[in-house]
Amino acid sequence: SMNEQWGSPMKDLYASRHATMAEFLPRLDPVVHSAWNADAPVSREQADAFDRDGFVVLEDLFSDAEIAFLQSEAGVLLGDPDALEEETVITEPGGKEVRSIFRIHAQSRVIGRLAADERLAGVARFLLGDDVYMHQSRLNYKPGFQGKEFYWHSDFETWHVEDGMPRMRALSMSVLLAENTPHNGPLMLIPGSHRQFLTCVGETPQDHYRQSLKKQEYGVPDEDSLAELAHKFGIVAPTGKPGSVVIFDCNVMHGSNGNITPFPRANAFLVYNAVSNRLDAPFGVDRPRPDFIAARGEPQVITPVTGPLMEEALT
Repeated sequence: SMNEQWGSPMKDLYASRHATMAEFLPRLDPVVHSAWNADAPVSREQADAFDRDGFVVLEDLFSDAEIAFLQSEAGVLLGDPDALEEETVITEPGGKEVRSIFRIHAQSRVIGRLAADERLAGVARFLLGDDVYMHQSRLNYKPGFQGKEFYWHSDFETWHVEDGMPRMRALSMSVLLAENTPHNGPLMLIPGSHRQFLTCVGETPQDHYRQSLKKQEYGVPDEDSLAELAHKFGIVAPTGKPGSVVIFDCNVMHGSNGNITPFPRANAFLVYNAVSNRLDAPFGVDRPRPDFIAARGEPQVITPVTGPLMEEALT
């Protein structure tokens, strides 16, 4: 598919799923897209850690009352999935339990307000050096005993190949709504892995997303390359109390184990993309994935909102 931008075909800087062998390509984009200054919404140490590791954890952004407010909203949403757009509710493989609810910022005023909060959106704008919009949002739930794993992957690889995200200028924020312990399948990351692009092998079938949201089989990195990354950089699993925010670069290698503990894991998951990095035609498939997974068209720029989350004066 021809990627037309500014009237000329867009070069695929991160070609994946073409060759029979995986390879590491250089990252051609910055990680932090703004120069740090005293007015930045993160400390110099936090900006440096994000640049070096591909992730940073922010603690104590929200009051106890705000966290309780978010937890109660998550309970309402998970308790009545029939009230939501049907296609956005993804269940566990072979089960009835809700695994993810997509486009949640547009279906819940509370999560919409969270996504626009200065404490999150302001940090995204700084790290991405641009106005931002919501590329994807979801409420993730990993039930006790039954929660299945998410295999290792780089989000950018999928967003580029299947959605048409041109460059590495997006990031995810996972707002923890339950305690992330070392045991209940927390997010695991390979720090430093974001500085190279690992290509994946194999073609992508049509409408692959229907399967991949439950269990990914394409756009999955090969074991030899993963082993190489893990031996070189190690694996970290940031733990945190409810309200902690794990921010990670779109290209950092990450995944999570299943949850066989009785303690559920829940998070609000917000993906910010730079408006200058809006989606083009997919680089590896004919048909882009649906809008609820990857927002297309004219970006809805986020205007950061200040004040407690409970003040729902959203205009």
